[in-house]
Amino acid sequence: MKRIEFHNRDTETKEIMDILDAEPSLITFAYGPINSGKTELINNLIKNLSDNQKVFYINLRGRFISNYDEFVRVLFDVENEARYERIKEFLKPVVNVLPERYSGIPIPKDLFLKLFKENEVEDAFVYIETVLRAFYKNDQNPVLVIDELQVIGDLKVDGLLIYKLFNFFVRLTKELHLAHVFVITSDSLFLEQVYKEAMLQGRSRYLLVDDFDHDTTMSFLENYGFSEEEKELAWHYCGGKPVYLIELTKVEDVEKMVAKMLKIRISQISELLNSLRAYGEEIEFRGGLHEVVYDDVVRELSKLKENVGHAYEYITPEISYLVRNNIIFVDPLENMMRAQSRLDLLAVREVMKDA
Repeated sequence: MKRIEFHNRDTETKEIMDILDAEPSLITFAYGPINSGKTELINNLIKNLSDNQKVFYINLRGRFISNYDEFVRVLFDVENEARYERIKEFLKPVVNVLPERYSGIPIPKDLFLKLFKENEVEDAFVYIETVLRAFYKNDQNPVLVIDELQVIGDLKVDGLLIYKLFNFFVRLTKELHLAHVFVITSDSLFLEQVYKEAMLQGRSRYLLVDDFDHDTTMSFLENYGFSEEEKELAWHYCGGKPVYLIELTKVEDVEKMVAKMLKIRISQISELLNSLRAYGEEIEFRGGLHEVVYDDVVRELSKLKENVGHAYEYITPEISYLVRNNIIFVDPLENMMRAQSRLDLLAVREVMKDA
């Protein structure tokens, strides 16, 4: 089996390392189009961190979280008795026995059950802060990474849980300077809401992890023996989308594969629009149900006929619909919208030819 090596991203790597080398002060939101390599970038950095940094990685990807109980289950790494014997004194300076990275916050089972039973999210936060302080005092700087935080965007525990989390993250970073906090998201609608959130003004920074640029794409493909013609074919159809480029490294006939990929994407987008025109659709939008207007969707997509991207004044139900169906990516920092990938752009242009 061919192993795909991580392809270095110098600009983003330097930016993150500069953040980690400084005192924690802001929440860092890492965002970008889907499958642009955000999680891979963070994970690769985690592997190469110095020994004086301890990472707590909480992955919400693919998790269905509808209540407090489910949230607590994914937040903590429950220690069984045998394993916990090694770390039961971690609130004292023996934290070096812990792994370099945890998939959640370590917690003994009896305490976990207590938090689980009492249904008090603030108690969970107090416990997490206590654990992070233990590492900090032992000269092991905590790094908290939350992947796909938007999963809990609508979950309520005496009010929206997401706001309680944001307040907690602000406390860890700007107030206590206790831990670096990275939030990774592929949901640009979620990021658009975050960016407008008054409570995060002056308390957060935003790191765009985009698809590879042309030079990086060429360098990546050259490592896998692509000819010049194959490299240009890959760039024309797939741009710098890492997940597509990886697929191309697995086939013998690149030209045949990119044509197939485009055909599939054209079919998917055509079917989506035909279904919308035939049956209509309503989506949850800004607290209520809103109709998605077919003609307005077509109007938004038609703007991509001549341009790679264009500015928007505000998010409409139609833009939201296109983002949710992974056709469009919006960047709230620039108020720009564009196709999620070069492949999507070509497919949209093909579908819009007769629109």
